Amino acid sequence: QVQLVESGGGLVQAGGSLRLSCAATGRTSSSYNMGWFRQAPGKEREFVAAISWSGVSTGYADSVKGRFTITKDNAKNTVYLQMNSLKPEDTAVYYCAADHDYSDYRRSPQVIDYWGKGTLVTVSS
Repeated sequence: QVQLVESGGGLVQAGGSLRLSCAATGRTSSSYNMGWFRQAPGKEREFVAAISWSGVSTGYADSVKGRFTITKDNAKNTVYLQMNSLKPEDTAVYYCAADHDYSDYRRSPQVIDYWGKGTLVTVSS
């Protein structure tokens, strides 16, 4: 079992920045590929970013490429999502995810192994 706890959400004005954190615990949590999804009201959960367990590979949704950066600190078993140049359409609940297969992040949220409870990000115009 892997437990994921997100933090760092909040209210920010358009053009501002936020950094989300996700702390992973569990016996094998360091060997999982980590990522972020988001879900806006009335919409389906969508992929945002992912990073391989080694940290070598990263991937982003087109809508956030160039604005968001995913990183991880293996010593702390924590993954981060730095969000810059935020837009009102980035408003959503952001969920941390852990999965054994890096390619799963591009398939469907339904195949992801573990989820955090989410943290709300609200971007005002």
